[in-house]
Amino acid sequence: MFNLFNDKPVVGKASTVIRESEESVFNFIGTDLLANYPRWSPEVRELEKLTDGPLGLGTLCRQIRIDQGNRSESTFKVVIFEPCMRIRFDGVSNPFRCDYVLESADPAVTQITFTFELLSLELHMRPFEKLIRIAVQDGAERTVRNIKRLIEAELI
Repeated sequence: MFNLFNDKPVVGKASTVIRESEESVFNFIGTDLLANYPRWSPEVRELEKLTDGPLGLGTLCRQIRIDQGNRSESTFKVVIFEPCMRIRFDGVSNPFRCDYVLESADPAVTQITFTFELLSLELHMRPFEKLIRIAVQDGAERTVRNIKRLIEAELI
């Protein structure tokens, strides 16, 4: 009747093309993550780097978010940091993953694909899985729209 052990991830994925080089897009979402992440994701109210040195592989960050009125705090770690190609961070305190993959269409155009995965749902959230899937997909689409809008607006 009910599968209480279904740990199938909730995934949202979206892509867009940005009129800018891979290097510029990566600098915006990767190198300058601390300054720009709250800009493209206004739900992020606080963002703090917990490790020393420049942002890169192994960097730990803490964020406080307000999503639909709910406050949450989580720690994440940069697990992939490939300049001009990809950055991924995984939740340390919560089971999530954010992956940004860049592909060049030509030197002045970059396709960005963002994937957000909620790796498991708490038992009390499982009855709302369908709504959560819709919200996660909407969030992925909003993320790439916001990144595109911000990067292309800075070109003017």
